[in-house]
Amino acid sequence: MTPTKSLICPYFLKALGYSVPIGGLSGLIGLGGGEFRLPVLIHVIGFNARSAIPLNLCISLATLAFALIARSHAVPVSAVTGHLPELLALAAGGIASAFYGTAVVHRLSDKRLLSLISVLLVALGCLLVAEAFLVPEPRSLVGDDPAVRMAVGFGIGLGVGAVSSILGVAGGELLIPALVLVFGADIKVAGTTAILISLAVVSTGVFRYWRAGAIPVNQGARRISAALLIGSLAGAALGGLAVAIAPTVVLKVLLGGILIAAGLRSLGKTE
Repeated sequence: MTPTKSLICPYFLKALGYSVPIGGLSGLIGLGGGEFRLPVLIHVIGFNARSAIPLNLCISLATLAFALIARSHAVPVSAVTGHLPELLALAAGGIASAFYGTAVVHRLSDKRLLSLISVLLVALGCLLVAEAFLVPEPRSLVGDDPAVRMAVGFGIGLGVGAVSSILGVAGGELLIPALVLVFGADIKVAGTTAILISLAVVSTGVFRYWRAGAIPVNQGARRISAALLIGSLAGAALGGLAVAIAPTVVLKVLLGGILIAAGLRSLGKTE
């Protein structure tokens, strides 16, 4: 379903209203928010999953670009050079997988696609809850051999690219823990590195959906996307200001619970 022209204004306001807190809460814990926008696009706005995924991916791409600029004063891009082997490998694996992920979306029936989305949302929610109780101590589990780091990075990238292209998300919830816990990156450097990798992976997904003519371009879709993007960026800016006082653990548990609930709700729609 695509919102009709007569309902554009109410849908625009709904999208804007949901996207500001999504952007704020996601900005507080360093996520792009795509995993929270997708249920809004499907269950609140009324897009079908096949249209919501590429729209979400486009919004995620713009949000990532904004985040990279916003972080540049604190963590310059040059800071990631020490993790160049895994950065390149993670990006390569993600790009390769993103090509396949978009094909999966086209081949699955609507019911199976919604079921897959449900499972991934629940899994990401459980990951967020688990991360809330983990202390991210930078450590390298793969040593200093660039070849080993690249091999491991490529494998992780394959998984990230699949999730990114199927849900339309940036994949930071997977990349940041991997960079910190597997490759020993500092948490702030990991955030910037994850954004750079996600930009490459998400750009690939957007390109593939565009080539396939799968990105909705009608006026309603454009306005809804604009509302979600404006709200996400505004919320992310507000969230960044509140990082110092926000209870991160509580937020991760709360957001993880929201994702699990959204996934279960989506699963219920397939029965």
